[in-house]
Amino acid sequence: MQNVIPDIWAIGDVQGCGDTLVKLLSQPLISDENTQYWFAGDLINRGPKSLQTLRYIMSLGDKAVCVLGNHDLHLLAVYAGIRTMNKSDTLQEILDAPDVEDIIDWLRSKPLAYYSCGHLMVHAGVMSRWDLETTLRLSNEVSQALQSKKWQKYLKKMYGNEPNQWKESLTGSKRLRVIVNGFTRMRMCNRKGGMEFTYKDSPEKVKDALMPWFDVPGRLTENERIVFGHWSTLGLKITKHLLALDTGCVWGGQLSAVRLKDNRLIQVDYCG
Repeated sequence: MQNVIPDIWAIGDVQGCGDTLVKLLSQPLISDENTQYWFAGDLINRGPKSLQTLRYIMSLGDKAVCVLGNHDLHLLAVYAGIRTMNKSDTLQEILDAPDVEDIIDWLRSKPLAYYSCGHLMVHAGVMSRWDLETTLRLSNEVSQALQSKKWQKYLKKMYGNEPNQWKESLTGSKRLRVIVNGFTRMRMCNRKGGMEFTYKDSPEKVKDALMPWFDVPGRLTENERIVFGHWSTLGLKITKHLLALDTGCVWGGQLSAVRLKDNRLIQVDYCG
């Protein structure tokens, strides 16, 4: 008997909207037992049920494939005592949970990039000088740091805006910082691929000499199909080589899922 190839549905930023996620995965078309779910990072924070969301996704086992987003890394940093919570954070229930260590270890095991079935999934983007092989190699570098015994030490060095440009010669904390920022924070870049972090609006409104990371000339992954979230003001974008999935659920928008094989779209409105 042949193995059944699962349908793969890619899902945008959940950000702690646990009830909305349950409603989405309860839709008849997406709830088949052979379905696999790809989560494009930012599983938690800002939404009302971050702990419920994590436990639900963890309960899916191998059916769930996740990459880390900036909010997921923020939880790791708060847990490690590296950063303090913001007023808008909804992480305290996770930190107070009796299984918090298991949750943290589960998150630390997740990559920044995942590739399968002709699709590359990241949270924010892929820097212009990274080809597919480099992208996965650099993701693995960060994963090794996050899964090491000194992961708190490595994580402490990952925060900052500089350097904003990739060079293979970078080492130590500067190297890790650029990798993490590219995968989890990047939206706009200059023509040379240097990251600009302050602009968060729709790319159509930009007035400076900036462009979305995916429009940088000569980007080495331009022929790969990239699944990503992170950019709610960009919204849903479905093209041959791009699948942008952050449709602002936590801001009262929708949670979106797209089936990779045919771009079938399912969306549910925010419900908590």
